This record gives sequence, C-alpha cells and structure tokens, in this order.
Amino acid sequence: MSAWQPLPDDLPPEVRHFVEQVRLLKDRTGLSLAALGARTAYSKSSWQRYLNATQPPPRQAIAALCRVAGLTSTDAERFGVRWELAVRAWPRPPAPVPDPPQQDGVGSGVYEEEVPTLPWWLESESARDLEAAGDPSRRVLLVAVLLVVVLVFLTVVGAVVFG
Repeated sequence: MSAWQPLPDDLPPEVRHFVEQVRLLKDRTGLSLAALGARTAYSKSSWQRYLNATQPPPRQAIAALCRVAGLTSTDAERFGVRWELAVRAWPRPPAPVPDPPQQDGVGSGVYEEEVPTLPWWLESESARDLEAAGDPSRRVLLVAVLLVVVLVFLTVVGAVVFG
C-alpha cells in the first residue's frame, strides 16, 4: 500500500471521498504511478496531481484506471458517478486580481475586464452537449440524409445479390 500525502482539510466531502476511492483503486492495481501512466496514457505527474487532489482528473483517466483495475462495467459506472459529483464540488482556484488601469495616457483609459473562461471540468455538460450538437435541425437533417444513403446502398446491394 502506498503512503499517500494527507488530503487538504478544506476539501469538500465529495472530493475527499472520490480521491480516497481512486487511491484505493490505484493501490489495488499494484502498479507504480509510472506504470499506471504507461498503461493509461496519463503521465506519472498527472496521476500525482489527481491522487493528491490538486487537480481533478479527466473522466477518461478514471475510465482508464477502472479498465486497468479490471472493474466490472457496473463498478466503473459507479466511479463515473463519483467523478461527476466530485468535479462539481471541486474547489475553484481563486480568480486572479487584475492590475488597475494605467493612467499614463496609453490606451483609452477605460479598464476592460477580461471575461474568464471556465475549465472543462466546471462547464455545464448540457452546454457542451448543445455546443457539440450544433443546430438541432441540422442534426436531424444529417441523420435523415445518412438514413437515405444507407437505404439506397442496401437496395443496390440487395438487387445485385438477389437480382
């Protein structure tokens, strides 16, 4: 069993539980972090960040760990749910304090606040899904066209084979 660093005291319970479970799963594999990195395509240093709760792991990293550990699909699905709960509760880093505008005559003198972008793990999944899907009517049209192409192909193949 590994000697893990203590987790921060101010960690939300969902994050703490998730990281503890991931640590147990990693220990169950019997692999070093370097070996785990080689088997999952996530580096040793990435796994260190994930297992010390300094950065949330990508869902794909957890899926890879579950695969390497030999979990059943049901148990792997449970880890996916734990991941989702943890990522939603994961502490956000404090926003940087912007520098005040300079009054040296350069620029307009109007301070424009930069709109921060959220990391992938803090974005709403539904917003990402909608963005990926594009215009719903275009998606329906694409599916309809693909179905017509498949039907025409099957008709031609059927005519050639049975004709």
